[in-house]
Amino acid sequence: MSASHVKEQSNSEVLLEVRNLKTYFPLKRGLLGKQKGFVKAVDGVSFSVKRGETLGLVGESGCGKTTTGKSILRLIEPTAGEVIFDGQDLMALNEQGMRKMRREMQLIYQDPYSSLNPRLTVGEIVGEPLLVHRILDRQARGKRVRELLDVVGLSQEHVYRYPHEFSGGQRQRIGIARALALNPKLIVCDEPVSALDVSIQSQILNLLADLQEEFQLTYVFIAHGLAAVKHISDRVAVMYLGKVVELAESKVIYDSPLHPYTQALISAIPVPNPRSRKERILLEGDVPSPVNPPTGCRFHTRCSRCFDRCRTEEPRLASKGGGHFVACHLHDD
Repeated sequence: MSASHVKEQSNSEVLLEVRNLKTYFPLKRGLLGKQKGFVKAVDGVSFSVKRGETLGLVGESGCGKTTTGKSILRLIEPTAGEVIFDGQDLMALNEQGMRKMRREMQLIYQDPYSSLNPRLTVGEIVGEPLLVHRILDRQARGKRVRELLDVVGLSQEHVYRYPHEFSGGQRQRIGIARALALNPKLIVCDEPVSALDVSIQSQILNLLADLQEEFQLTYVFIAHGLAAVKHISDRVAVMYLGKVVELAESKVIYDSPLHPYTQALISAIPVPNPRSRKERILLEGDVPSPVNPPTGCRFHTRCSRCFDRCRTEEPRLASKGGGHFVACHLHDD
């Protein structure tokens, strides 16, 4: 998607713009570690996120969505592309400049167990960002930590306990409190409910929605399937093998998906009514290797509707009006 397409989506101020982002990992083999190629985890991703908006980023495991999120924050260094955050080109910042910018950008991790240091108390974990960035003195930090625990639904008495004393849902609340400590503008949520019980997932999603409204947060919400992002996302970007194949408002994605891959994901969402039946679209074969992706459309090896052009010419992410973009030759003008 070109920069002009990014601008077409925006009818309010844009907080984050990602332009042709690429993140390649060198592939080395043999005793001498000779480079044999690249794993093209993210290969030309573009989108924008408005202030106060939630952009859902969905796709199968290995499609590059987590790498995209971490590349935006430069926790993984991108190979190429632009990341414009609040008018600042993050790719042009040195280590010190990026350190200051990270006050405005935080990450909620997928695993609430491994993401918390077991040697630190809850108070130390939540207050660590304030200590690292030298914000507030010791007494003020303690007060701020207790306020954050209240905000995420935990008791102030938990401040002296350790992570192993909490359930998975409570641990994720601790991770959320830590992400809020510096009053960020953007939070990347890396599958924050996938490791939790189904009964707890809705509680965390509701908490994130309430926090967004209270603190005017902007989310990039990463998830495996469309079911998890259905109610929390304003817009949804569908990724396949390192590329965005469809981008639209959440309701449009669910009601009128255009790309065959998106249609397959939608068909896999469980229906709560056991008497209701819907056609399930089954994808044949495995996801191709990101080391040597297929020519043309990357989805053509699993698409039942592909034709000759799909095998040779890569479709571009083109606008279909109303902020709906799709990369599929079936919908070329």
